[in-house]
Amino acid sequence: MHLRIFIILQALLELGCAEALAAPKPQFDLPKASLSLGTNILTAQVAADEAARERGLMSRTNLAENEAMLFVFPRPQPVAFWMKDTPVPLSVAYIGPSGRVFEIHDLKPLDETPVPSVSEAVLYALEVPQGWFAKHGILAGVTIGGLPSPATAK
Repeated sequence: MHLRIFIILQALLELGCAEALAAPKPQFDLPKASLSLGTNILTAQVAADEAARERGLMSRTNLAENEAMLFVFPRPQPVAFWMKDTPVPLSVAYIGPSGRVFEIHDLKPLDETPVPSVSEAVLYALEVPQGWFAKHGILAGVTIGGLPSPATAK
């Protein structure tokens, strides 16, 4: 009898630990912004606080063609992005305070290797489906319109 209770308790404990280690649920309820990149318009979820930036696009299995996530930082700073618990391939643009794209990187699904910015003055990072920037002719130096200010993004 005691062995049976022990086995049941152990199974429940393991289940609880597995849930705690599971990837977080995707976040779909963030505020949105409409961003313009040349003649292209992106609808971006805005991750403007620490918790939203940390979760980012984790656990998302797809991202529509003109859908994105915009990460807004409190001040210009060096940043690094990785793909923990993110199975969808993405590209990220590191963007300065004026909205100018500094650099663009492709990110590998589920890769936890940080991809640091060269710039130390990144105020925004924009994640899109991998290859979106290249497909639409968006290169470093392009200015993005519609970016919220860090003060109003929260």
